[in-house]
Amino acid sequence: MVLSKTFSQSDVSMHSTFASRYVRESLPRYKMPENSIPKEAAFQIINDELMLDGKPRLNLASFVTTWMEPEWDKLIMDSINKNYVDMDEYPVTTELQNRCVNMIAHLFNAPLGESEAAVGVGTVGSSEAIMLAGLAFKRKWQNKRKAEGKPHDKPNIVTGANVQVCWEKFARYFEVELKEVKLTEDYYVMDPAKAVEMVDENTICVAAILGSTLNGEFEDVKLLNDLLLEKNKITGWDTPIHVDAASGGFIAPFLWPELEWDFRLPLVKSINVSGHKYGLVYAGVGWVIWRSKEDLPEELIFHINYLGSDQPTFTLNFSKGSSQIIAQYYQLIRLGYEGYRNVMDNCHDNAMVLKEGLEKTGRFKIVSKDIGVPLVAFSLKDQNRGYDEFEIAETLRRFGWIVPAYTMPADAKHITVLRVVIREDFSRTLAERLVLDITKVMHELDALPAKPSSKMSINSEENGKISGSLKGKNGTVVKKTAMETQREITAYWKNFVMAKKSDKNKIC
Repeated sequence: MVLSKTFSQSDVSMHSTFASRYVRESLPRYKMPENSIPKEAAFQIINDELMLDGKPRLNLASFVTTWMEPEWDKLIMDSINKNYVDMDEYPVTTELQNRCVNMIAHLFNAPLGESEAAVGVGTVGSSEAIMLAGLAFKRKWQNKRKAEGKPHDKPNIVTGANVQVCWEKFARYFEVELKEVKLTEDYYVMDPAKAVEMVDENTICVAAILGSTLNGEFEDVKLLNDLLLEKNKITGWDTPIHVDAASGGFIAPFLWPELEWDFRLPLVKSINVSGHKYGLVYAGVGWVIWRSKEDLPEELIFHINYLGSDQPTFTLNFSKGSSQIIAQYYQLIRLGYEGYRNVMDNCHDNAMVLKEGLEKTGRFKIVSKDIGVPLVAFSLKDQNRGYDEFEIAETLRRFGWIVPAYTMPADAKHITVLRVVIREDFSRTLAERLVLDITKVMHELDALPAKPSSKMSINSEENGKISGSLKGKNGTVVKKTAMETQREITAYWKNFVMAKKSDKNKIC
């Protein structure tokens, strides 16, 4: 006699994940579902959608770290449930942050005594760090103006038009005028002389960029410091400098230690750097360091007794995870000066391999600099081949590469570039492979029919509409091919979309 047990249809343990009703039926997207679902189904549903994301390591648009050693995975899981703000409960984590602040301050040549502690704080990124530094400059300027009995309601910051969008956010959120030095063709960073000319008595600081997001170039902070010293001496002002070293702060000290851009320059009062860029930590950590205690107004520091002890804090947010702070400390002691120098040397070398490979094609103009962030920014030499940098970027996605194309800010908006950021995990093999794939893309685009000239389409030129025919020199009407019409429609909509976007580049 065979003994058997009949399972009910509702016994979910008998169904494979993809045979269960939780995966076969659509779940609500924008409202919380009424009922729970098994953890295996929830995991599979989310995991399947995430497969459609790009691969982080092939995202050559981002400066943010996409690889860390496996040992860090265990550290991150062991600390992922720690709330950093609970300093009394997690004093060791607080101590690790303080060690990082001091290590970075010494790396930036802060004028610290033998037993003097550095002044700085960990943030969730350079955007928060810039907000904090800007607030310190604004408050210090206001206090000085109040003491002198002068108006203090119209502060401004002088920057280049190449600054990252977080500077615009600071200016708008905290009511500070942003005075931008416009760019010019072949000079895509702030001109120190023009910046100093724009400084007035209401300028709370001049922001210099060590590693422009547009082409990786370091701005000349030394020249800016010297010119500003002269102006301060003549006017009696004491306009300071902030260095946005989000990308370059963990590069310059190791590749070009003799370059003067940091606290060796007397007017540099604060520096921010992204730990999650070339600090080699996953996204979620930045740092801001002040030259001395005098440069951070005491009234901005809060002393709270919320979770068991006095906690001095100067941040825009309260709770945050501890993992990235611990990750930064791990990298600093794991790699040391030697290790960071080796990583940055390798990144720079691979950038040169990519640059030389692109130059050998004879098709591109390199707009990035050898001294700067290890990236390669380049544009087409021949703009009359019927395609542009945006189409190259779009076609490269078929090979898995995410390479951004963008226009420069004013007054160089007519320049379009592609940019490849070289990170720690971008090997020489990948650099050589990318050159091959770019070459393939160029051959493919070369083989396509040429785009019709806008001058040939009277309807398009005069009325901004898509025309279905072309008028030749003798006045005869020539019908467009399907490919020509498709290209014109694509160009029309691309121009339409670009016109809706801000003039300011938002690449990060």
